[in-house]
Amino acid sequence: MNIQVRLLDPGLPLPAYAHPGDAGADLYAAESVELAPGTWKCVPTGIAIALPEGYVGLVHPRSGLAARLGVTVLNAPGTVDAGYRGEILVNLINHDRERTVAISRGDRIAQLVVQRVERAVFEVVEELDGSARGTGGHGSTGGHVALPEAGNGHVALREAGNGRVALPEQGVGAGPLPAQQNF
Repeated sequence: MNIQVRLLDPGLPLPAYAHPGDAGADLYAAESVELAPGTWKCVPTGIAIALPEGYVGLVHPRSGLAARLGVTVLNAPGTVDAGYRGEILVNLINHDRERTVAISRGDRIAQLVVQRVERAVFEVVEELDGSARGTGGHGSTGGHVALPEAGNGHVALREAGNGRVALPEQGVGAGPLPAQQNF
């Protein structure tokens, strides 16, 4: 598939796949920015694209940026609709609580995954068709038990198996907690 790209900053590379078979093409920062702890900024990429009708571009975080620096895409995945022709911006957030992170012009900051998308027709009904899952929502497939590990003050998690989460009587620095909490 060919995708038209408008170079708003000709000094930057086109989106590129790092390895054969990769799903995401790297997007690059068009300007240098600093992200103080807990802050976010929309970083321009220097490109605009024209996706064919029936496709979407999804802007995903780069795992290395998150693992090494605590920086990720705030609204992951960001959505680039087929009809959008403006510059792709990446909303980066610094989750590190202590360090300011510097992003330099030309750094790889996100990945663009292009996917086919179905247009849904929404239909109001009185009852929904049944399913094996039913109405089970958050945490309905099982919980974890949080227990302090010996001597280190950290909380370890282990499977509860009953769909509930049992918390320790004393949380780390949090005072008394209920014996069980359903999530």
